[in-house]
Amino acid sequence: MREKRSSLGTAAIYTALTLFSVACLLPMLLTLMVSVTAEDSIIKNGYSLFPEKLSLDGYRTIFVNGSLIFKGYLISITVTVVGSLLALLITALAAYPMSNPNVKYRNAIALYFFITMLFNGGLVPWYLMSTKLGLTNNILALIVPTLMFNAFNMFLVKNFMEGLPGALRESAYIDGATDLRVAFQIYMPLCVPVLATVALFYALGYWNDWFNAIMLLDNKDLYPLQYILFQLRSNIQMLEMLPTGADSGYTMPAESAKMATVILTIGPIVFLYPYLQRYFVKGLVVGSVKG
Repeated sequence: MREKRSSLGTAAIYTALTLFSVACLLPMLLTLMVSVTAEDSIIKNGYSLFPEKLSLDGYRTIFVNGSLIFKGYLISITVTVVGSLLALLITALAAYPMSNPNVKYRNAIALYFFITMLFNGGLVPWYLMSTKLGLTNNILALIVPTLMFNAFNMFLVKNFMEGLPGALRESAYIDGATDLRVAFQIYMPLCVPVLATVALFYALGYWNDWFNAIMLLDNKDLYPLQYILFQLRSNIQMLEMLPTGADSGYTMPAESAKMATVILTIGPIVFLYPYLQRYFVKGLVVGSVKG
């Protein structure tokens, strides 16, 4: 009887998880189907998983300047990879001394970092500092302004490190290891779950960033993908309001183009997440409750 009840409970759990997974996949599937739906069909029937008429006009509109899109992809991937790795390195190196009880005034320094979570200098000082540092019209303008790590991520790594046995550090000191060696050869490998979690946070931030491009770039060759698609969407909305389309019988694929931009932008992150998923929950939960 107990085994039967246990099997029914297991079946109920798997059923609930399956339904939840389907519910999570439906919006993405709907977005994909709308992106390949003819605009007149969207206007007539709205969004549908089973479109009346298929069309690739949304993607054709986006890739009208195909070389610019591909160049934007390359810029975004480069900025995301380089920026995430550098930000992760800075975050880990800041978190290690904060977790080391031998460091004097570590709590005061942690308070200094915590204040940055509550206040910031504002847009004008940020822009003036970026221009003074020469972060305009170069690839560094997309990396360095966002490189100053998020204090929340630093505290996640710090709390995770504080949960590791202190005897590891002490035994390494006895063997003559320096703090740099302890950090990179002992603590970093043990902190892979939380570092993978923080890396995903940084990657999402860099990949979705278009604000730095608006503020600091004038060179079209350096525009990231997100900013190119942002400009394209604005142009489509402007052209949609013009009366010329109705006279020619052509319907601007505004809605399908919007959904096509979503598909193009979420692709790399969707492929990246499965590789980090096994670390994500463990790193987030453990790093947030210890300390």
